[in-house]
Amino acid sequence: MRILLADDHDLVRETIAAFLKAEGFEAVKVVGSLQEAMGVIVEQGPIDLVLLDYSMPGMNGLEGMISALKANGGKPVAILSGFATREVAEAAMRSGAAGFLPKTLGSRAMVAAVRAMANGDTFLPYGELSDASLPAEGRFNLSRREQDVLRGICEGKSNKEIARDHDLQEVTVKLHVKTLSRKLGAKNRTHAAMIARDFSLL
Repeated sequence: MRILLADDHDLVRETIAAFLKAEGFEAVKVVGSLQEAMGVIVEQGPIDLVLLDYSMPGMNGLEGMISALKANGGKPVAILSGFATREVAEAAMRSGAAGFLPKTLGSRAMVAAVRAMANGDTFLPYGELSDASLPAEGRFNLSRREQDVLRGICEGKSNKEIARDHDLQEVTVKLHVKTLSRKLGAKNRTHAAMIARDFSLL
């Protein structure tokens, strides 16, 4: 999986890239401007996920993101911002962004968001939503049943206990655990519970 990260602040892009590489994203390319990012896309073909700093040179608001979307052949493009506002986040999503990531996100949260977007989901941080009560499926596309199972996991319950609570077959719960873990980018049940806590999903 190839990630392209464009940010004009050296420390920011190198730190985020280090987080991603430490979590198994081996092909992380970093550049310092939209022009460089567009050059990489043109030269290497569609990138699995492109992350663009909202305020770096050449972006001109969301125009740069829209140009990158067109160039990236349908692959996801997301916005990074150090001054994440609700209005900009919503405008980015309306314009086709895969997500909007404040640079203030913790490392685990950032990695989980990148993994989710690279897998085709969309991401908006809890605090950037116009309706703070929007359920978890609005951020990681979790179904209601997956949320029920995730809640059980966070409460330390076994698959058998979760199945009994919701009148399900244990094999069905196992399937939900597998799918919600994929959506969250979680390595195991404990990791899923940590991500749920970090993003206030429940």
